[in-house]
Amino acid sequence: MTSSSPDSPAPVVPDDGRGGVRVRLEGLRRSFPGGASVLSGLDLDLSAGAFVALVGPSGCGKSTLLRLVAGLDTPEAGTLSFSPSLERTRGTRSPIAYVFQDAHLLPWRTVLDNVALPLELAGVAESARHEAARTLLGEVGLGDALARYPAQLSGGMRMRVSLARALVTRPRLLLLDEPFAALDELTRNRLDDQLRALWKELGMTVLFVTHSLSEATYLAERVVVLSRRPARVMLDRTLELPAERGPSLRAEPGFAHELGLLQRALERGDTE
Repeated sequence: MTSSSPDSPAPVVPDDGRGGVRVRLEGLRRSFPGGASVLSGLDLDLSAGAFVALVGPSGCGKSTLLRLVAGLDTPEAGTLSFSPSLERTRGTRSPIAYVFQDAHLLPWRTVLDNVALPLELAGVAESARHEAARTLLGEVGLGDALARYPAQLSGGMRMRVSLARALVTRPRLLLLDEPFAALDELTRNRLDDQLRALWKELGMTVLFVTHSLSEATYLAERVVVLSRRPARVMLDRTLELPAERGPSLRAEPGFAHELGLLQRALERGDTE
């Protein structure tokens, strides 16, 4: 048995690729050019490892908020903090990944090389980055499409490649801006299931923007409903739904109840 003094350095714990980050937004303010206010003093606190969906009327500031969290835009006032701080960890771990509505794949690269791109840019050796990319592609059901090019894929397959590329660095924070909006309902539902499974496996924090209340209810543990701009929080709801979810959940009374609460809050936010 060994012991250490209070002044001894803490032991180095290897990063096992799991775990999320707490995100705190306090008094965030952002305006469009010309002075139209998008966010005005918005507060939000996301616990580490949470899956939070963000819904609200078109143009209310959902995407703006996501860009602020990602560091792609800067607030005019307020603070944005992360715990632990979002610094790149040793190896291939990246703090933030962002999935847009369009897959944004490089047409001249194969599926495998598109997914491996973030690791290539980080200087990871070819064999290691291809191994990681193959693993993620297998997890999203594209293990047999490694040598294809984006033009040879359906819309749903391209979004799965985009999701795999975002997750190949095992991010602590995953931001998604209506990634499945253009897909048919069956494909969308399958990708919802895959996304939840990957979230549970990796334990990352997820902030998911969607216009679909049904998708928000099915995917998230917590849903934040915003008003029209300047965005205010109309409802911050931790859903009373089971942790294990499947297609039959959408037909259950509890799902309808939660969906109704979100719908009423959204309607209030669009009229007040």
